[in-house]
Amino acid sequence: MNQSDFLKVVLPFKDKVFRLAKRLLVSTEEAEDATQELFFKLWRSKEKIADYKNVEAFAMTMTKNYCYDRLKSKQASNLTLVHSNYKEKETSLDKKLEYQDSVNQVHQLIEKLPEQQKIIIQLRDIEQYDFDEICKMVDMKPTAVRVALSRARKTIREELIKKHNYGVS
Repeated sequence: MNQSDFLKVVLPFKDKVFRLAKRLLVSTEEAEDATQELFFKLWRSKEKIADYKNVEAFAMTMTKNYCYDRLKSKQASNLTLVHSNYKEKETSLDKKLEYQDSVNQVHQLIEKLPEQQKIIIQLRDIEQYDFDEICKMVDMKPTAVRVALSRARKTIREELIKKHNYGVS
């Protein structure tokens, strides 16, 4: 497999790998390093890529495992919390702040979820993977994935309702 063939295979899911790494590692710099490391590992084993049925699912699993390893390492204590600012054109400042606050609240709630639910909600609601692909990535049965996703969404919904209804009775 030459370089152009390799790039045709791996570039379509580069952003998804980065977003998953950022969700798990939080730091943009760490996520970039994780993405680069993943593609380096894929390049080293480029001859074996054709053997995989779904290279994207394999890459997402590799990313998840690499991020877990990074978080367990001693260097994980040096990670800083950095959140993205979502910018929209032609929106008033107060609306921007409201949107940003809502997004930050959802991100914080996702971070408080158990690891399994956090990954499943990332893969399904943010990365838009099908249930079958998620089942392969997390090595779970479809029913278990649906239950975990449902519980994660319910937890987030209930916490948001609590925050929005605080002091209103």
